[in-house]
Amino acid sequence: MTFTDSDIKQALKRHFGFEAFKGNQQDVIGDLLSGHDVFVLMPTGGGKSLCYQLPALMLPGTAIVISPLIALMKNQVDAMRQFCGDDAIAHFLNSSLNKSAVNEVKKDILDGRTKLLYVAPESLTKQDNINFLKGVPISFYAVDEAHCISEWGHDFRPEYRKIRPIVNEITARPIIALTATATPKVQHDIQKNLGMTDARVYKSSFNRPNLYYEVRPKTKDVDRDIIKYIRSHPGQSGIIYCLSRKKVEELAETLRVNDIKVLPYHAGMDSATRSANQDAFLHEDVDVIVATIAFGMGIDKPDVRFVMHYDIPKSLEGYYQETGRAGRDGGEGRCITFYTHKDLQKLEKLMQGKPVTEQEIGRQLLMETAAYAESSLCRRRTLLHYFGEDYAGENCGNCDNCLNPKVKVEAGEDLAVILEAVRDLDGRYRAEYIITIVIGRKTDEIRSRHHEELSVFGCLPEADEKHLNTVIRQAIIAGYMTRDIENYGVLRITDAGRQFMASPVSFTITEDNDFSDADSEDTPRSGGGAADTVLYAMLKDLRRQVARQRNLPPYVIFQDPSLEAMATMYPVSVEELQTIPGVGVGKARRYGREFIDLIKRHVEENEIERPADMRVRTMPNKSKVKIALIQGIDRKIDLHELAESKGLEFAEMLDELEAIVDAGTKINLDYYLDDYIDPEHQDELMDYFRQCEEDDINAAIQEWGDEYDDDEIRLMRLKFLSEMGN
Repeated sequence: MTFTDSDIKQALKRHFGFEAFKGNQQDVIGDLLSGHDVFVLMPTGGGKSLCYQLPALMLPGTAIVISPLIALMKNQVDAMRQFCGDDAIAHFLNSSLNKSAVNEVKKDILDGRTKLLYVAPESLTKQDNINFLKGVPISFYAVDEAHCISEWGHDFRPEYRKIRPIVNEITARPIIALTATATPKVQHDIQKNLGMTDARVYKSSFNRPNLYYEVRPKTKDVDRDIIKYIRSHPGQSGIIYCLSRKKVEELAETLRVNDIKVLPYHAGMDSATRSANQDAFLHEDVDVIVATIAFGMGIDKPDVRFVMHYDIPKSLEGYYQETGRAGRDGGEGRCITFYTHKDLQKLEKLMQGKPVTEQEIGRQLLMETAAYAESSLCRRRTLLHYFGEDYAGENCGNCDNCLNPKVKVEAGEDLAVILEAVRDLDGRYRAEYIITIVIGRKTDEIRSRHHEELSVFGCLPEADEKHLNTVIRQAIIAGYMTRDIENYGVLRITDAGRQFMASPVSFTITEDNDFSDADSEDTPRSGGGAADTVLYAMLKDLRRQVARQRNLPPYVIFQDPSLEAMATMYPVSVEELQTIPGVGVGKARRYGREFIDLIKRHVEENEIERPADMRVRTMPNKSKVKIALIQGIDRKIDLHELAESKGLEFAEMLDELEAIVDAGTKINLDYYLDDYIDPEHQDELMDYFRQCEEDDINAAIQEWGDEYDDDEIRLMRLKFLSEMGN
C-alpha cells in the first residue's frame, strides 16, 4: 500500500483536525507507512505520539504500542477515543484489567475494530498474550519511552530488553522507537537492542526556548519557598517531584493545609486513587500534583506552568523529561530545582546492594546532574551539550545563570596543565584522579602506579579542587575534552584540546555556584535567619529566663530555628505558635504563653504589620509513620524491630523520634535503654546534656565518641529532651 504526501495530510485533517504537521512528523510517518524501521528522538511536547497514532489509523491491522506507564496508556487511549468517537478504536492490556475487560478488548481486536493496542512490556511477555497476538494482523510495533531499553537511560526496565525476541516470535513487522531523552550512547543502545541499526533516524532539537531553568539552594525553609511561589502564581498548574513516597505525602499535606489545591501521586497508591488524582489534575479540580521522581506520571497536560524538583533527580535525562512536562503548549514554563549535596548522598545510598556495574553507572549519571546543578554556565547550553547538541549562544536569557551572570576569570594555564595530565595518562583516568595528580597529592594509588614521577605531578599545588573541577567541566562544554561515560567517566582530549596545547589561547571560566550553605538546612542558626533581629534577641533572653527558672538548658525550651521563625512570622496565639517549625501542641501549651505575650507587645509597640502571606501553616507533626512509632514505643517494641517493621534504617527512625520529641511529644524509652545502655553510662550522659548550653549533637558525639556509639548518644539525648522538656 502506497501513500502520497497528500494522503497523509488529508488523514491528519480527517482524524485529528490539524492543517499541518509539526517539525519532521510527516517524514517520520511517511517512512513508517513505507515499511521502514524508524527511530524518533523528539523532546517532550514535540508531538511524538502522532508519529505512530496517525499511521495506525491509516494502515490495515492493529498497531502494538509498548509503553511502560499504565497512566500514560489510559491517558492516550482516552484521547484517541475522543478524536475518533469510537471506544473500540484504542485499547490497553495491562494488570489493571479484570478478566471480562480483557475478553472485551480481545473481541474488539479480532473484529478488526481496534487500531491501537497499548501494552506494558510485562504484559507483552505473558505467553497467553503472545499466543493471542500471533493470530492478529499487526501493522507495526511502536516502542514508546524507548530509553527504558538502555541501562544508561534514566528509567532502565529489564523487560524492554526482551521486546525484539518477542516481536520475532509474534510477527516481524516494522518498528518505530520513540524517546524524548537519549544521549548518543543511549540511542545506539536502543537501536542495537531492537535490531534496527538500519532505521531511519529523526532527531529534533532538544532546545525548549520557552522553559526557564533555575537551581536554588535547598534550605530548611524549602516548604515555605514553594508555598510562597504557588501563592504568587494563583491558579497555575504545576508538578512537584520528590525522591520518596513519604515526602510526596508529607509535602502534599503541607500544601493542602496551606489552602493549596493539591493531590499526591505515586506508585504506592492503589490504581483507583492514582487514576482519580490524575483526572483531578487534568480536569483542573486541583492545581498541583506532588509525585515521586521514580514513577513517571504520563500526564499529557499542555498548560503545566511550573515543574519543581524538591529533590535532585537521578540523571539529567530524567530531569530533562520531567521538566519537559512544563509549557508543552508553547507558553511559559518555569523549572525550579532545589539542590543540596545531601540529596546526592541519599541517592548514592539507595544504590547500595545493586550490582557493582549498575552502581558505577548510577554514580556517573549523578555526577553529571551535580555538575549541572553547581555550574554557573548557561543551563540550556549545558543540557543541550549533554544530549550531543551544540547551543550557539553563550547567554540564553532564560535561566538563572544567564540572568545573573558571574564575572569570568582566566584559567588558560590551569587548562593547559590539566590537558597535559590527561595526555600523559593516555586518557584512562577520571577527573578526580587528574586533579589529585596536578595538585601533587601522593596517595597509595598514585605511588603504586609511579605517577608521582610524571612531569605534570604537583604543577598546581595551591589550586582549589572545586576550581579545578570547574575548569574541567567548562573545558568539556567548550570542546577541549570529552568525558567517556561508557568507560566510567574517563577524560579524553579532543582535536580542539590538542590544538590548544600546541597553541594556547585565552580560556575564561565562571566559578561554580556555591551550595555549601544549603547543607546546613537541618542545623540551628544563630539569628541569621530571623527577619526581626531585635525580637529574636528578646526571645533568646526570655528563653534564658524560663530555662533558668526550670533549671534546664535553653535549647530544651525552644531551639534556635523556632525562635528565628517566631521573629519572622510574629505568632500571637497558641494556634499560630503551633505553626512554627519545632513547636508542637505540647510545647505551645507548656511554654508558649510568655513568648506569645512578648511577641504581641513587640508588634503593637512597633506597629508591625505581620506578614500574613508568609505565614505557613505546618501539619501537626504526627504523620502515619510517627504515630506508628509512638504506638510501638507505647507497646515497648524493640527499637530495631520497630525500625525494620516501618522500612526505616535505625538512624532514620532516630530522626523521626527526634522530630516527635522536638515538637513537644513525650516518649518513654526506658524499657529499651535499660537493656541497651548501662545505668551508670545513662547517668553520665544525662548529666552531660543537663550542663550543655547549646544543643549540638555533633559536639556530643565528638566529646563521647570514643566511649559510646552515635546511637547511644542520640538515644540518651532523646530521653533527656523528652523528660526535661516535655
